Amino acid sequence: MLTNEKIIFIFAGYLIGSIPTGYLIGKVFKGIDIRKYGSRNIGATNVYRILGKRAAIFTLVIDFVKGFIPVILAQQFIGGISPVLVGIAAICGHSWTIFLKFRGGKGVATASGVFFALFPLPMLFSAAIFFFLVILTGYVSLGSLGGALLFPVTVWFFERSYQLTLFTILVSLLIIYNHRSNIRRLLQGKENKFLQFHKSEI
Repeated sequence: MLTNEKIIFIFAGYLIGSIPTGYLIGKVFKGIDIRKYGSRNIGATNVYRILGKRAAIFTLVIDFVKGFIPVILAQQFIGGISPVLVGIAAICGHSWTIFLKFRGGKGVATASGVFFALFPLPMLFSAAIFFFLVILTGYVSLGSLGGALLFPVTVWFFERSYQLTLFTILVSLLIIYNHRSNIRRLLQGKENKFLQFHKSEI
C-alpha cells in the first residue's frame, strides 16, 4: 500500500532524478545549451566531448548520486519495495525531466546509482562489462547496451528473485530504448567513439 510517506519519497526521487546536470553545467559555466551540440544529449559522454573532462566527471558523479542517494534514504527510512519504486522514479526523472519539458538523458549513470544501492555486487559485474566493451570498441553506447543487457542475468544469478529480475529487465529495456538512435548509428557505422571531440562546434 502506498502511504503518504512512500508517495513523498517517490515524488522526491523523481524530482532529484530530474535535475539536468549536464544542461546546468553547460548553462552556468559556458553559457551554452549542451542540447545544441554534439549528440545533443545532456549525459556525461556528450559533456565530455563538448565541455571537457572535469565537466564530464562532475556530470557523471552527480547523475550517479541522483539515483544512489534517494534509494539509500528509502532503504533507511521506509524499506520494503519502496526503494525499488523510488529508484524507478529517479531513473524516470532523469529520462523525462520536468525541467526540460520531459526530455532528458539516457539514464545510464542514474540507473547505475540506483542499481549500486540495490544490488552492489551485480552492479560491479555490469560495470566491468561496460568498461571492457568501451576499452575494446571505443563506443560508450555499446558498453552501456552490453551492461544493460547482461545486468538482469547477474541480478538473477545473485538474487534469485523473479520480481527483482523483472525490475532490472524493465529498466534495461528503457536504457536500450533510450539508445535507439545510437543503435541506428552503430548499425550504419556512424556512431562517434568516446575520444571523438566536437568542441569545434561551439
